[in-house]
Amino acid sequence: MALPGFSETGDGAIPLVLIDRAGLSSWLDDQPTRVATWLRRTGFDAESGTWRAIPAVDGDVAMIVAGRDPEDDLWALAGLPMSLPEGLVVALEAGVPGAEDICLGWACGSYVFDRYRPAKREPAALAWPDDADQARVTAMCEAVALGRDLVNTPAEDMGPLELVAAAQELAEHTSAEVKVCVGESLLTEGYPAVHAVGRASSRAPRLIDFNWGQKDAPRVTLVGKGVCFDTGGLNLKNAAGMERMKKDMGGAACVLAVASMVMQCALPIRLRVLIPAVYNAVDGNALRPMDIVTTRKGLKIEIGDTDAEGRVILADALAAAVEEEPELVIDMATLTGAARVAMGPDLPACFGSDDALAKELCDAGAAKDDPLWPFPLVGAYRGHMASDLADTNTIADWPFADHIQAALFLQQFVGDATPWLHIDTFCWNPSARPGRPKGGDIQGARAVFELLCRRYGEASDD
Repeated sequence: MALPGFSETGDGAIPLVLIDRAGLSSWLDDQPTRVATWLRRTGFDAESGTWRAIPAVDGDVAMIVAGRDPEDDLWALAGLPMSLPEGLVVALEAGVPGAEDICLGWACGSYVFDRYRPAKREPAALAWPDDADQARVTAMCEAVALGRDLVNTPAEDMGPLELVAAAQELAEHTSAEVKVCVGESLLTEGYPAVHAVGRASSRAPRLIDFNWGQKDAPRVTLVGKGVCFDTGGLNLKNAAGMERMKKDMGGAACVLAVASMVMQCALPIRLRVLIPAVYNAVDGNALRPMDIVTTRKGLKIEIGDTDAEGRVILADALAAAVEEEPELVIDMATLTGAARVAMGPDLPACFGSDDALAKELCDAGAAKDDPLWPFPLVGAYRGHMASDLADTNTIADWPFADHIQAALFLQQFVGDATPWLHIDTFCWNPSARPGRPKGGDIQGARAVFELLCRRYGEASDD
């Protein structure tokens, strides 16, 4: 199926000319007088993302001239699909640098979540550039759309069962295998913490175990937080805090998006994806503050706050992840408000088992306009999660740096032997920007894929 916003042939396409501000004056000097005059009279200054249609003699459009900052390849043209006239097909000049980033940005700008309401219009189309790796770009675009769709879907239609269905549908198009542990079987299969968090919901908790690739390939395991809705449990959230909690499965959406990219691009790894999928509800059998839960690893955890449930379910999943001794474990989770307070909605917090590994991920993200920021695992803070009755509390005894405290809590279930990355992401755009519509997103997923490409496949061109 063709990607929305793209034309396979480019027949009759109108030239799309890209100009940066520094080169605008000299470019105008080389144009016919009518073109230069039109652009000057309409105030075109080649600011990134702006555009002008140059009229033809017959009244049609002769060309589109767009401003592009060379440092902003991904998002520079992402606003054009929905601002250019509907039905228009445009084509880049041959040899334009950064064509693949332009295509990905164009696809992100063409995205519309239309499950419940039809799109108001179709995006303008970009003819595929000859020098773009169409298969790779398509893989990236489809993964971004998949992740956004999952996060945007309301919890009524995206509970643990539906999250399983999304993983199974993804697996159907590959040779991946999906195993699912449901409800009470979580107790017998060694996922008691997942069961404890999800047991109060009428929608049974699940553990998704997704495997793909040759068994003798390097093992990489992704773990995604799949809280399909978070009421806060008995430590109930207020209305404002609960409003966007359909996105609390954003970590699961991110790792499924990464899995989609990995499989479509056939990276030579043995990929495992673990997703604990729960609905954190309130009922008579809901998990209570000061309850003690024995985890898969055997560590006993005291529940300090039932609204800190994400780290509880990740504890079991991470313990399972390291049992196969993979080369790398990466977890992604919409975990703490503290990370958002520290860095805002656009910059996920990154933690690594060592500083070099965290820097490697952040460098990969910076190269792909998917930035992250490294934070330290401050060992001295561990004492603030001490428990009188259990091995550890789930939260700290002070109100500071909860993103660091949460990462330290998770580290206990990974141990020191396995290289590990933890990404505390937001997965939501509070307001619309070119290529980033208001709503769900998969922040950090493209960075993770780029890291895997650099480690296990050919590094993409920057």
